Amino acid sequence: MKNKKLFKKILTSIILIFCFAIVPLFVSACTLDVVAVNPDSKYVTNIELTTSNEEGDVYTITYSDGTTSTFTLKNGKDGKDGKDGEDGHNGQRGEDGEDVSIAEIYAKYVEEYGEISYADFLKEYLTINQTDNSRIISNCLQSCLKVYTEFCVTQQVISGFQIQTVNKVSVMCGSAVIYKIETDYTYVMTNYHVVYNANANEDNGTTKIAKRVVGYLYGSESTPVDSGTKDAKDYTIYNYGDYGIELEYIGGSINHDIALLKVPTSNILAVNPNVKAVKFADEYHVGQTAIAIGNPENEGISATEGIVSVDNEYIALAIDGTARNYRSIRIDTSIYGGSSGGGLFNGKGELIGITNAGNKEDQNINYAIPLHIVKNAVANIMDNYDGTNISSVKKPIIGITVSAKNSKYVYDSNLGYGNIEEDVVIEEIVENSIAEQIGLQVNDKVQSISINGYEYAVNRNFDIGDILLNLRVGDTMIVKCLRGDTIQTSQAHIFTAAEIQ
Repeated sequence: MKNKKLFKKILTSIILIFCFAIVPLFVSACTLDVVAVNPDSKYVTNIELTTSNEEGDVYTITYSDGTTSTFTLKNGKDGKDGKDGEDGHNGQRGEDGEDVSIAEIYAKYVEEYGEISYADFLKEYLTINQTDNSRIISNCLQSCLKVYTEFCVTQQVISGFQIQTVNKVSVMCGSAVIYKIETDYTYVMTNYHVVYNANANEDNGTTKIAKRVVGYLYGSESTPVDSGTKDAKDYTIYNYGDYGIELEYIGGSINHDIALLKVPTSNILAVNPNVKAVKFADEYHVGQTAIAIGNPENEGISATEGIVSVDNEYIALAIDGTARNYRSIRIDTSIYGGSSGGGLFNGKGELIGITNAGNKEDQNINYAIPLHIVKNAVANIMDNYDGTNISSVKKPIIGITVSAKNSKYVYDSNLGYGNIEEDVVIEEIVENSIAEQIGLQVNDKVQSISINGYEYAVNRNFDIGDILLNLRVGDTMIVKCLRGDTIQTSQAHIFTAAEIQ
C-alpha cells in the first residue's frame, strides 16, 4: 500500500460569417450567416525524497510536462583524526530521466499490481489540476495578425434630394495567422472571403480580389486613416502607419475558403523579430479546448475560449453569391464579425482550424475550417505557386462516387476519446476514369490511399477528398479496398499534369 500511495502522489504531481472576415470600417459589408511566454519550457512541480541508502538520499524531481529526473545528496565522509574533516561531497544532480507517458505508467502499474482498467486507473490515481490557458494563448499571439483589405466599389449615395453613383474604396477587416517563415518570404493564411468581394468594380480587377492587403501583428496594432490624397482614378489612399505590413495575395480556393498571402520576411521581422509560424495539431476531438484568436468587430486582436462541439458537419455559405457546402468544425467559442481568417487552437496551442462563420441567432454556434482541409489546401496552394502567377488548389478527379454506411461512434477508453467510423463504399465508377484503370469496383469498401508509399487511412467518406489534396504531378497512388472478405490492392497510378487540375 505504501508503494501505491507513492504511486498516487507521483501521478498527482505529473498533471499539475457572420462573413467573419468582413466588418466594415468605412462602408457596409456582406454578412454570411449560417504570447510572450514559451509554453514548451518546463518548470518544477514537485521535489520528493524517494530513496535513502548508505550512499545518500535520492530525490525525484517532477516537471510540468510530466517528465522526471533524480539527484542524489551523498553523505559526507568523517574527518580524519587530528585534522579537519574532509568536506562532504556535493550532492550531484542525476541526469534527466526519459519522458514518461501516462500509458507507460499504467502499464508499469498493471505489471506490479495486477489488472485494472485504464479508466479506473485514471479515476483512482490521476488528479488533474485545472489551470488557465494564459501561457498557451500568449504564445499563440506571436502567430496572429489582424488584416485590412481594400476594394474599389461603386455605390449609390444620397446627396440632398438626389441619388448619385460614386466610386470609392471599401476597407474591410479580418484576421490571419502565420503559416510558414522562410528566409526570403513569410506566408500568411486567411479565409478566401477575407480577400474577395463580390461587389468589387472593374477598377478593382477582374478577379475581385483585394487590390491591397495590410496586416498588423499583435502588440503593434493600428488602423488605416484617410491620407487626404487620391490616386489617378480618384480613389482615396489610406495610410497604415509604421506598423502596417503590406501583404501580397498569391493564391486561394473559394471551394475551401482558404487564401494564402506572402510578405518579405525582413519586413515582418522589422516590426517584431519574435514572430513564429503556427504549429499544426495532428488531430482534434469533440470536447477539446478551442481557442479562437482574431479581430472581432475590429476592436483589435483578442482571444475567446470554448470547446469543439461537433467534429465535422456541413454548412452552406455563398461567398460569391453561389451557395456551396463547406465541411466545418462546430465550436461554442465566441467569434464575431472580423474574426474570419483567425486561428483556432487547441489546449496545447496547436492549430486545429481557421474560424470562418457563425450563427447570428446563437453565439454558441460558430464554425471553423477543419484542420486537415486547412493543412492540405494551404500546402497545395503553396506547392502550386511558381513565384509569379496566382496559385490555386489542384487535385485529381479519380472517378468514384462513395457513400457512408454503418456509421457509428467508437470510444477508446485507453485514449480517452472517440471517433465516428463508417464504411466508405464505392457506389459508382466513371467509365475510363482513373478508378476504373486501377481496378476499383462498385461495392468495394475503401480502406486506405497510399501516396508515394505513405498510407492514409480512410475512416470517413470525406477523408478521400482531404487525401487527394496531397497529390502532385508525378506522385504514385495505390488504393486498398475490402472486396467481400479480402483486402484488394489496386494497381499503381502515376499522375500527370493533365490529371491534376
